[in-house]
Amino acid sequence: MRARTLFLMSALTFLWSASDSPAQGLPSRNEPWAAQWITAADAPARDEAVLHFRKILELAGPPAHFLVDVSADNQFLFEVNQKLVGRGPSRSDLAHWKYETYDIAPMLHAGRNVLSATVWNFGVNSAIAQMSNRIGFLLHGRDVGHLADTNSSWEVEQEKGIRTLKPQMTNYYAAEPGERLDGNAFDWSWSSGSIGGGTWTKAISLGRGAMIGEQDSPNNWQLESDALPPMEESAVDSARLVRSEGVEVSAAFPGVVLNIPPHAKVRLLLDQSQLATAYPRLTVSGGAGALVRLTYAEALVNDKGEKGNRDQIQGKHIEGLVDEFFPGGSSSEAFSPLAWRTWRYLQIEVETADRALSIDSFTAQFSAFPFVTQARFQSSDPSLQPIWDIGWRTARLDAHDTYMDTPYWERLQYVGDTRIQALISYVVAGDDRLARQAIQAFDDSRITAGITQSRYPSSLTQIIPTFSLLWVGMVHDFWMYRGDSEFVRAHLPGTRTVLDWFLRHQRTDGLLDRIPWWPFVDWGSDFASGVPPQDENGGSAIITLQFIEALRYAAEMERALGQPLRADAYAHAADHAAQAVSKLCWNEANGLLADTPAQKHFSQHANILGVWLDVIPVAQQPTVLSKILSTSDHGFSAQAPVPSMTAATYYFRFYLARAVEHAGMGDQYLQLLGPWREMISLGLTTWAESPEPTRSDSHAWSAHPNYDLLTIVAGIRPKTPGFGAILIEPHLGTLDHVNSTMPTPSGIVEVQYDRTANGVRAQVKIPANSTGELIWNGKHLELRSGIQELTLP
Repeated sequence: MRARTLFLMSALTFLWSASDSPAQGLPSRNEPWAAQWITAADAPARDEAVLHFRKILELAGPPAHFLVDVSADNQFLFEVNQKLVGRGPSRSDLAHWKYETYDIAPMLHAGRNVLSATVWNFGVNSAIAQMSNRIGFLLHGRDVGHLADTNSSWEVEQEKGIRTLKPQMTNYYAAEPGERLDGNAFDWSWSSGSIGGGTWTKAISLGRGAMIGEQDSPNNWQLESDALPPMEESAVDSARLVRSEGVEVSAAFPGVVLNIPPHAKVRLLLDQSQLATAYPRLTVSGGAGALVRLTYAEALVNDKGEKGNRDQIQGKHIEGLVDEFFPGGSSSEAFSPLAWRTWRYLQIEVETADRALSIDSFTAQFSAFPFVTQARFQSSDPSLQPIWDIGWRTARLDAHDTYMDTPYWERLQYVGDTRIQALISYVVAGDDRLARQAIQAFDDSRITAGITQSRYPSSLTQIIPTFSLLWVGMVHDFWMYRGDSEFVRAHLPGTRTVLDWFLRHQRTDGLLDRIPWWPFVDWGSDFASGVPPQDENGGSAIITLQFIEALRYAAEMERALGQPLRADAYAHAADHAAQAVSKLCWNEANGLLADTPAQKHFSQHANILGVWLDVIPVAQQPTVLSKILSTSDHGFSAQAPVPSMTAATYYFRFYLARAVEHAGMGDQYLQLLGPWREMISLGLTTWAESPEPTRSDSHAWSAHPNYDLLTIVAGIRPKTPGFGAILIEPHLGTLDHVNSTMPTPSGIVEVQYDRTANGVRAQVKIPANSTGELIWNGKHLELRSGIQELTLP
């Protein structure tokens, strides 16, 4: 053993000192930009501020094209002639600050044109995902668009009518603050270009806009083009009024005008029927001196703070994020927060003074990443359809300019969540654009020690070393489902620094020593802050097993795309770790893996990973899974008494599904969906973060049944990277019929299975120029491109 350890360390020492990764050349670009970052002379640099910018363009006629690149810190809303062009920029760090590109020619006309933008920096009240230098705005024109370059020809005013409201939350909250708009102070004509309104002054320069890789940058923003498309914006279906106090309200509200008399106190509770991420827009007239308060919540709660069934409102009230609006008394004043909101329930409270107020309309504009559904899952069990629909809704609401754990509470892109979200994006939408952003962002987040941060972009550093291991898996997932070897190869230097850090923490016996920072695994009921047990000197079976998975994935990628010698070293280290887990953590009396060599604690997690990674011998895997899964919850029969063990929550059951299929028990997968059926019975319209009582009602790490139904039940998976070859291995369980499609880089794969008296009749369609293999009851059948029909006995 000692000799092999010395061999591994000497091999890795060589690899740490040499790299075959290609040199990273400077980005190609045109001449340096003349456009300046601009701000207001009297605006705070880093404290809370909202600025309006404008420029008047006189044009002889509408141009064929008028390309502009637009950015801001923190965020912008850009209009041309009072029509919205776009919002941005996508969140990133200062070393990769994004700009958005628009062709505004269709909005321009002969004569006077007004280019305008609202820019805000919420300072210390900004969302944690928001990184920042200082408040500023940049517009760079291309070709004729240079006429619009930001410089001292632009005007700016500081908006005094918008301030933030710090959320009053009992749970951890890291998303955007509430906003207070004072209609008496707000410049309602900011985008009109009117000469008389506002307090406009000449903008001042903060230095020119500079691209990544330029010799000199006069400020901290290093610019790069945003590869993501604009977020989708579409009308949300009207909400339903479910409770009113203080005024008689038509059942048609909010589709009709509501008149509220002076000196009234009114509460209106709206139910959107399902969770939404959207920009609300409330339009009122009159009401000088009134206060309008909007409260947003995923669910109502009773006096004990319990949510219960989300459809039930009796005996419950609303708690959540609040916006406030003080109408200025004019007609058709529209309040819409600068940041989108998340809600199922929304309460409008109005307290009028001496003047009556009318609510003219309440509408909402849905916003999320523009995924388009390409996959399909239909079956003979109608109860699976809502599981599919709710899962995809959850995945959509948790994807904007980054993936995010929860659209209500945090809006942070975490590795553990994002790995699952990216897989769902691949198989349901056939879209890898947001996943590429995420993989690159986590690579950019690596600290000097070599491992990634747990979430990125983020203004607060947080280190979850176990998530760095999952990032290695995320790169491998991308390779298998999307191909693009060059993209994967470019991230191998990052996976190396991650694994080098863990290899330095591998004990001589093969297990990992005590892992610092926050080695989160799952919100297990007795995992302290989500961390599994470690002995005094470490030795966590669960964390070591995650290390093994990452080593094996990295070995595959290195052998195909990188350094074969490093692949061998990874394989040896993985084998050494696997032998250690088997030798030191296997409890013969219980027939289970314990969580540490002390063997005082057991969890589903260690045994799930032990099966998935074949650390538990193949012949014992079904028995182990049956032991850890109870009859009442999962439909499995316990075969022997087992010690009390920590159960996997919704998140880690993603890995449970992998283990069940790997152990040859894929036909029992549908029995694992009990927790999701329970969430449906509680009225959830998106999947929760964890079992009740849950903080978040929308957590995309719980949406993995969409992935499972396609890859386990319908059985569609890549056999080789990028679906170079396709594997079809269905596990129908009790289903008599399944009809599914999955997008791949080569085209759509279609499968249909129908149970007959003679077996299962299968129809499979493979994209042109593709090959595949179908596995059924241990038999391997070759598939060709096109449609083929088979009878599976």
